[in-house]
Amino acid sequence: MKPEQAEQFFIEELFNKTQDKNILRNVKLEEIDKLTGDASTRRYYRIFTNNGSYVVSLDNPFNDEPEKHPFMSVQSFLKDCHVKVPGILDHNLTRGYLLQEDLGNVTLLQHLSTIRSNEEEFEIYKKIIDQLLELHAIPHARVNNPNLFQLKFDHQKFMDETRFTFKYFLNFFNKVQDENFISELEALFDPIMKRLASQKMVITHRDFHSRNIMVKDNNFTFIDFQDARWGIPQYDLVSLLEDCYYDLNENNRVQLKKYYFDNLPAAIHGQKNWEEFSSNYEDMLIQRVYKAVGSFCYIYNWRKDDRYLKYIGFAMEKIRKVMMDNPKYDEIRKKLFTHYYAN
Repeated sequence: MKPEQAEQFFIEELFNKTQDKNILRNVKLEEIDKLTGDASTRRYYRIFTNNGSYVVSLDNPFNDEPEKHPFMSVQSFLKDCHVKVPGILDHNLTRGYLLQEDLGNVTLLQHLSTIRSNEEEFEIYKKIIDQLLELHAIPHARVNNPNLFQLKFDHQKFMDETRFTFKYFLNFFNKVQDENFISELEALFDPIMKRLASQKMVITHRDFHSRNIMVKDNNFTFIDFQDARWGIPQYDLVSLLEDCYYDLNENNRVQLKKYYFDNLPAAIHGQKNWEEFSSNYEDMLIQRVYKAVGSFCYIYNWRKDDRYLKYIGFAMEKIRKVMMDNPKYDEIRKKLFTHYYAN
C-alpha cells in the first residue's frame, strides 16, 4: 500500500471516531484528496462529506496536553483574542491528527492575481493591516498560559537566523568556502541585530506573508502561526509589505506602513517617532528578507524542492535597494553584493 493510501485509511478511521464523539453527527465521508504541501513537513488532506468539506492536518505525534501543543495552544489563544484563525473541530494529538475548518484554496497571493487596480490592492492590504494591528495590540498581561510564547526574537535568535542563511545560501548554494569572508560579513550584520533586539516587543505571527493568509468570502484568515513568539512590530509588517512572493505597489507600501504606525499606539511599539520606526523597519527588512533567502536554499537542499529558488533574485535586490538608500549600510552592502554579483 502506498503511503498516501495508508494515510487516507488512517484519516477515515479517525474521522469515524470524530462522529462517535457526537461531533459532525450524521455527516457521511465521501472523498479524500491530498493537498499540495507548504514549506513545512505537515501533510494536508481535504475531506468531502454530504455536509461540506473539512481539512485534515497530519503531523508528528504529540504526547502531551492540548494547551502545550504548538498549534492548538496558539490557535485557542488567538481565537479568544478575536484574531481570525481556522477553527479546530476535533483532534487526536497522539496520532498527529487535526480536523480543521476548510478555508478553501485561495491564498492572498492567488487572490492578488485577480485585482484590477492599485486602489483595490491598497484596500485589501488595509483590511489585513487592521487585523495585524489587533494581533499586535494584545497586551502582555493577556498571556496567562505559561506554555505560550516562551521564545522571542533576541540578538541570539537574529544572529542564528543570519548564520542559517550563511550556511545554506553562501556555503551550500553559492559554494563559498572563505571563512574570513563569512566572519567579516557576520561582524557587519551584528550591529543590525543588536538594534533590532533592543526594541519593545509584541506577539508576532512569525511567518506573515501572502501564502499564509487565506481568502474566503472576502474574509482574511491567518494560518501557519504555530511558531508565534515575541518580536518587534516591524517583523510581521515587513513580512507582509516586503513579501518575497509579491511586489506590492511602492506608493501603497509607503501608505500602509504609515497607516500601521499611525494606528498602533506608541505605548505598544515604544518608538519615538516615524523616523525611528522607519529606521527599525529598514533593519528588519534586511534581517527578515535575508533569512527568507536562506529558507529558500534550505528547502532546496533538504527536500530538493526548487519552487522557491525563483524568489532569491527578487529578495536580494530588495535588500540592496534599502541598503542603497542609507549610508549606514554602505560597508555591508559592498561586501555582500560584490560577492553576490560575482557568482
